[in-house]
Amino acid sequence: MADTVLANGLARPQALQLASWRPHRSTLLAFGLLAPSLILLTLFTYWPVAQVFWQSLHNQQKVGGPQAFVGLANFAALFADAAFRKALANNLLYAFGTVIPSLVLALGFAMALARSSRVNALFRSLFFLPVLIPLVAAASVFLFVFLPNAGLLDYHLAKLAISGPNWLGDPDIALWSIMGLTIWKNAGYYMLFFLAGLQAVPADAYEAAILDGANPWQRLRYVTLPYLKPTIGFVLVIGLINVVTQVDHVFVLTKGGPSDSTNLLLFYVYQQAVESYDAGRAAAGTLVMLALLLIISAGSLRTLERSFGERGQ
Repeated sequence: MADTVLANGLARPQALQLASWRPHRSTLLAFGLLAPSLILLTLFTYWPVAQVFWQSLHNQQKVGGPQAFVGLANFAALFADAAFRKALANNLLYAFGTVIPSLVLALGFAMALARSSRVNALFRSLFFLPVLIPLVAAASVFLFVFLPNAGLLDYHLAKLAISGPNWLGDPDIALWSIMGLTIWKNAGYYMLFFLAGLQAVPADAYEAAILDGANPWQRLRYVTLPYLKPTIGFVLVIGLINVVTQVDHVFVLTKGGPSDSTNLLLFYVYQQAVESYDAGRAAAGTLVMLALLLIISAGSLRTLERSFGERGQ
């Protein structure tokens, strides 16, 4: 009896130790599985961001030269720079003028080509074709399209007795011309997501709406769009990120001109880093862009969560 009690007394602490060890083992296993991703994120995301932040607090007169600590002076100089404020305003207008039209066109294409057929498959391929063309190559093609008096666009306008403007040389038109290229490039890409989203809309919902006498506009508003809320939110995230990160076409077509009318944030950072050799101000501009991306992503993800929550109810 005493041996049994003694054995039970010894077994309980061992059982408690094993029970307390199991969560630690699972935690170690979880960290072990996450370690490769954490290492890659640290090396290629967190550490570069930390370096950019450190660079933004310093001033460097020449490449490889000594760095002088200036605190937030680079950020103050950044927001005091009229060229930066112009680039920020251009980016906001560029976002409004490209994302919304691209989404509307993509949704229209997707709804028109939702049914599977050989003709629709052909048109889907044609609309998706611009996505396969690199942005630099597309900008090079549009350089000839926008050529004054001799470009493809002015050639067809001349047949209608219309004199085309200087598409890339007029400060009032140049940014809108670049927007046209962006819409042409992105609409087919966004169309794929809407095609996938339309597959999730139940046919019963359309049948019930038709029986209730709903016209096409009412079916779009009360049936299609509510089911497409998560897709719209996801595509909106991609579109807004592209607005901040795409700059190849600006470099090829206008290099930010004329008169900074097409200068965007990323091209401004390039100018400060490469042309002006002002690494501190370029780093400050990069952090501003990163903050904008974080705000966009956080807001869009919250919208997505609400959309999926409504779908689940």
